[in-house]
Amino acid sequence: MLDKLEAVDRRFVELEDSLASGTLSGSKLTEIAKERASIEALVMKFREYKQVTAEMEESKAMAAEDDPEIAALARQEVASLKKQAEALREELILLSLPKDPNDHKNILIEIRAGTGGEESALFAADLYRMYTRFADNQGWKVEPMSSTHSQNGGYKEVIAMVRGEGVFSKLKFESGVHRVQRVPVTESQGRIHTSACTVAVLPEAEDIDIEINPSDLDIGTFRASGAGGQHVNTTDSAVRIVHKPSGLVVECQDERSQHKNKDRALKVLKTRLFEKAQKEQADLISADRKSQVGSGDRSERIRTYNFPQGRLTDHRINLTLYKLAEIMEGSMTEVLNALGASHQAELLKNQEH
Repeated sequence: MLDKLEAVDRRFVELEDSLASGTLSGSKLTEIAKERASIEALVMKFREYKQVTAEMEESKAMAAEDDPEIAALARQEVASLKKQAEALREELILLSLPKDPNDHKNILIEIRAGTGGEESALFAADLYRMYTRFADNQGWKVEPMSSTHSQNGGYKEVIAMVRGEGVFSKLKFESGVHRVQRVPVTESQGRIHTSACTVAVLPEAEDIDIEINPSDLDIGTFRASGAGGQHVNTTDSAVRIVHKPSGLVVECQDERSQHKNKDRALKVLKTRLFEKAQKEQADLISADRKSQVGSGDRSERIRTYNFPQGRLTDHRINLTLYKLAEIMEGSMTEVLNALGASHQAELLKNQEH
């Protein structure tokens, strides 16, 4: 491992020299800066580890001194430095784990009502509010892309772009079926119902990821409408794009401008095509190498929200928290951190095998 880390350190120096030269510009400058940023934490930790191990060797030499007082102090120092070195080595192992190349990307989040009729649509609105609140707490920006309202103010479907630092790395384990157990507002007998929504978290496709041939697109316009007939446009500003080779259909109507709706629809299309390509690639990997948390299968039931008991349960990692009200207000850090830690542990186990 140390040889590999020495090579990473040398690469870091090369990247810093390139950036300091002032000869880079445009996409090359961005590429070099991103690569440097991606290994900086690992290199800094490795240098700290080397410093501690060097001090430990010096203390070992002093422990062999004839002066018993100096030797005793040196042995204490060796024991302390050894603990530091072991802790730093553990951190280096974690930092050396394979990185998800999409972790730095923005996301497209899609929430769709599933089983449960109107109650499912209302829960979809609750989930959207939860993610929006969490994004606000993180200083991220949420851009609504498309939505279809239900009769009582819920969402049959809502799609939004979330932009910010490390968005995908934080929310990538949210894809799947989210089940809710509660008494619906439409229930007069007070009986608890079970409904479900599906959530998909897709890394935003960048121009370098996906190229689309304009001749493969069938672009049409239609008149947009909002919830309950409100905000109905009098012009055909909504845009529908059909990608003929894949059959994917994307609509965007949240903007008043047809041009803006077209730009947003193209972003959604690119992101879905990127996800499709990634899924096809992932399918080539044997199932036993996929981590339990990170499969990202939107058909898998991942979580239950039990409102009568104020309980949230994530079934993938057997996590139960009696903090449902806080979580629904956007306090998701404890859940997301637990998922991330479980994923890291799975990666470590796979690496050992």
